[in-house]
Amino acid sequence: MGDIRIAPSILAADLSKLGEEVRAVDAAGADLIHFDVMDNHYVPNLTFGPLLCSSIRPHTKLPIDVHLMVEPVDTLAIEFARAGADLISFHPEASQHVDRTINVIKDQGCQVGLAFNPASPLHVLDWTLDKIDLVLIMSVNPGFGGQSFLEHSLDKIAEVRDLIDLSGCEVWLEVDGGIKVDNIASVAEAGADTFVAGSAIFGHSNYNDVIGQMKTQIAA
Repeated sequence: MGDIRIAPSILAADLSKLGEEVRAVDAAGADLIHFDVMDNHYVPNLTFGPLLCSSIRPHTKLPIDVHLMVEPVDTLAIEFARAGADLISFHPEASQHVDRTINVIKDQGCQVGLAFNPASPLHVLDWTLDKIDLVLIMSVNPGFGGQSFLEHSLDKIAEVRDLIDLSGCEVWLEVDGGIKVDNIASVAEAGADTFVAGSAIFGHSNYNDVIGQMKTQIAA
């Protein structure tokens, strides 16, 4: 496997000191900062807006990886791009015009990803894989942090890895949901290269230790 990336999800951070938390995981070896954006409409929870993204942008030089669990997509995508996001992923079923939304995000100078829920079909990738930078596979049902990894997600990850490899496109394969030290190796073996982890990192007393353990497990 080529480059691997660990993306701590600030959904699980101590929000009372978010700037400090972001600086800490940056120093501990994180590769991305992951934003879970929920709108209490597309998913049953309400989290972060663009203002929070712009407020932490000065605290890290790492790429900010925004996962939009919102409907509609386009306006918020533009606002997050202007707030300092580097990569913005959205769910195809939340956009009436997936190709147009991809272009809206690209026009803001951001990389773009498509996110798939556990029961969402992958057929939209037949028409979009050469236009995107990342595929995000949800290994839990979106809406809440701290859920357990759904084992059948491994088959879906492997399927997407095959699609990417056959396409010849340089597309990251990110997995989000229930990732922790004791299962990250199997997720990597299925084909993922980018790993979102929330409570597994921010619930640990030593961020450097847990991020290091994750990378060691993948490399083993």
